[in-house]
Amino acid sequence: MHALSIPTWIIHVSSVIEWIVAIWLIWDYGELTNNRRWWALSFAMLPAGISAMCACTWHYFDNPTSLEWLVTLQATMTLIGNFTLWGAAFWIWRSSQADTTNNPASQPVIETKQ
Repeated sequence: MHALSIPTWIIHVSSVIEWIVAIWLIWDYGELTNNRRWWALSFAMLPAGISAMCACTWHYFDNPTSLEWLVTLQATMTLIGNFTLWGAAFWIWRSSQADTTNNPASQPVIETKQ
């Protein structure tokens, strides 16, 4: 537990808590809008959260060599998380583009001077 200073621990723990709250809020937004794409984003955030918890666990036990597998797991979860977040964000963006194309009323009106 002495591997990190108290301010660094505060940042680590608050970041994990913030990430969990963000997952929860995005899930709630998906429920309010009845849009499954936002639920997908909240699930896509889980690997990054696991990665952060791996880092905190490894530091909590003073970075022992017996737990170096956590570093590998953290890196793997970061990589997977980057791809899942990209995929979910792309899905949300793509669906918003399709909604605009299929619903002309949702497109902005451009007025021209005559």
